[in-house]
Amino acid sequence: MLWSKTFIPTLRDDPTDAVIASHRLLLRAGYIRQLTAGVYNYLPLMQNVIHRIEKIVREEMNDSGAVEITMPVLHPAEIWQKSGRWEVVGREQMRMKDRHLRDLVLGGTHEEVITSLLAGELQSYRQVPLNLYQIQVKFRDEKRPRFGLMRGREFIMKDAYSFDVDIEGLKIAYNKMADAYFKIFRRCGFDIKMVESDVGAMGGTGAHEFMVLVETAGGEEVILACPRCEYSANVEKATSLVMADESAEEIQPKKNEMVYTPGMKTVEEVTAFLRVGPEQLVKTLLYQADGETVAALIRGDRDINEIKLKNHLRCIELEMSPPEKVIRATGAAVGFAGPVGLKGIRIVADPEIRSMRNFVVGANKDDTHIVGVNPGDFQVSEYSEIRKAEAGEICPHCNQGRLEAYSGIEVGNIFKLGTKYSEALGARYIDADGNENPFVMGSYGIGVTRTAQAAVEAFHDDKGIIWPKAIAPYDFHLVPLNITDDEQKAVAFEIYEGLREKGYTVLIDDRDERPGVKFNDADLVGVPIRISIGSRGLKEGVIEVVRRRGLEVEKVPVKEAVKRAVEIWENL
Repeated sequence: MLWSKTFIPTLRDDPTDAVIASHRLLLRAGYIRQLTAGVYNYLPLMQNVIHRIEKIVREEMNDSGAVEITMPVLHPAEIWQKSGRWEVVGREQMRMKDRHLRDLVLGGTHEEVITSLLAGELQSYRQVPLNLYQIQVKFRDEKRPRFGLMRGREFIMKDAYSFDVDIEGLKIAYNKMADAYFKIFRRCGFDIKMVESDVGAMGGTGAHEFMVLVETAGGEEVILACPRCEYSANVEKATSLVMADESAEEIQPKKNEMVYTPGMKTVEEVTAFLRVGPEQLVKTLLYQADGETVAALIRGDRDINEIKLKNHLRCIELEMSPPEKVIRATGAAVGFAGPVGLKGIRIVADPEIRSMRNFVVGANKDDTHIVGVNPGDFQVSEYSEIRKAEAGEICPHCNQGRLEAYSGIEVGNIFKLGTKYSEALGARYIDADGNENPFVMGSYGIGVTRTAQAAVEAFHDDKGIIWPKAIAPYDFHLVPLNITDDEQKAVAFEIYEGLREKGYTVLIDDRDERPGVKFNDADLVGVPIRISIGSRGLKEGVIEVVRRRGLEVEKVPVKEAVKRAVEIWENL
């Protein structure tokens, strides 16, 4: 492909609205352009990357036995209402009405559609196992679209759905998909990790995410993993062993003393004022769980895990209580809530609270806290682990290793759905004994566009992108330094045709630009191999082959250019 015949609008400066490196580079290198918040145009270079990722996905999915189909993007609301997810997914769905005022959904996932389809087509146990997949645009009404393609409102995803007669069949399908995912992401050039994750709105009995490990600020999630065993989970799901035996500290004779703490609302302010450690304070956090006010208690030096709290409460929506509801529930402003004397409110406490003694809580009175509080001084509705696990804590799996933290980007997920959707939507089969049973299902997704940006976040330097060769927009980038020089042009096109004849994709920079501009753009765009042709080298009978990773330069005789360039590419 000639640079002059395609569309690569590179930028000299970083876009001001791009926060993470991969977003900045995709914009600067002319891969994407934003239409509106969370919605992007994929330009020619990105289109090539997407096609290459999709090719890898298709090959491995087909090899696993899955079969490709295409399902509608536009869904009737009724199937989401039947499954119960109309309320659960709620505001994250892109919804609309047709001219007859019927509710419709732009699909963010297709569990309801595939189950409705096969409910009318599969009747016998002899027709499964079956795994159907598609690669398609999906929609999600993100509250805060950000980070480019990482968290957008429109994106490309591969989604697959397996149907089996029992849990053992689902386990086989699940493991087969996990194996296929490892192959896909390793072919894409990633250091990939499979971690336990929360099932979320998808439902089911278990789930895992596939995470690309990165060392940059672009890692969206924290992964906690044990170096001594195979345990790993994202921070939403991770647990740890920090539970101590009941404190040996004696209960102080001076109990429940009111202390004036003027304007002291945060943990840092209160503990500094009272000269105690944050582990000696209990935070009382008020939430609205489907409209009900709930108090959550955790130690002052801990962070709450809202996913764990939401799962424990089994609510659809969970959000922090606004100031006016805090005042109504406690009689005090935000920052002074506490469990002592809190009436008519469900209190959920982390189990660590049980072992604490002589701690500090809010007094439900402005500018006041209570010291010398103990668990028997207030009524807890139920105990549940609602804190975030942290690096350095003990692994819950082997009880020996200390958890280590990694930064990662989710690029795929797999779910054991069980019979959640088949029961709700009537997808049933007749077994060998003539009995009717619901199919046992699995769901498996790969974010194609997320995978592309994850590669940029994982592989770049201060000059630009460094694409893994399997998903690069082109295999080779030819750069004649002076396209108006007949000899340079002739050599460049001779190499160009030689590489294309061998089946490689080649971008040739035929612009009449200064060498510095061409080199900067080549580094920015990130094709794995650059071949530079200049008059000085041609006088010596050589061209330069440059590996994008590390920018290693090798001078190669012109007559051996194609052969040697291919050897270098094959050994990347």
